Amino acid sequence: MQTLIFATGNKHKAEEVQNFLGEGFALCCLKDVGITEDIPENADTLQGNALQKAMYVYQRTGNACFADDTGLEVDALDGAPGVHTARYAGENKSSDDNVNLLLKNLSGVTNRTARFRTVIAYIDGCGKPHYFEGVVEGTIVEKRHGVGGFGYDPVFMPKGYDKTFAEIPLEEKNKISHRGLAMGKFMEYLSKFDK
Repeated sequence: MQTLIFATGNKHKAEEVQNFLGEGFALCCLKDVGITEDIPENADTLQGNALQKAMYVYQRTGNACFADDTGLEVDALDGAPGVHTARYAGENKSSDDNVNLLLKNLSGVTNRTARFRTVIAYIDGCGKPHYFEGVVEGTIVEKRHGVGGFGYDPVFMPKGYDKTFAEIPLEEKNKISHRGLAMGKFMEYLSKFDK
């Protein structure tokens, strides 16, 4: 079994990624490798933030690791919240606060097209970065639907579906989601070295 260090403290995200990885991989998170401090995320792109997090862990552990950053890009809001997706309503606000602000900012707006974009940065054992991106198009619904998922999942409906991410079972969501698509490319890359 291959061990992968995932630079996250978000247990929901870790569960989603572990579900995607399956039994061939053991996932270690930040606390598993003794990193309890907040990792800086002050780049102005998703790729920059993912690299910043992965490099931080690599420099402290000396081990290959990966990090991701995800942004929700809403067309009517000029691509916001984008790189500020997790902190849209403010630094110490909750996911509920973020969703409330998004729905408030889209009140009365008819164009609700949006996309989720995930960028994974993987630092290999030699310290070289590799990037993998996944994008899923969709729309922002007018009110929350479903109880699954996390973050903006209750208000994001992927294109071709009549359910939000919060209403779609995790296994199915992983096949179509931004993170799932990025993880698929990442896994394909890793499989080249697992022969």
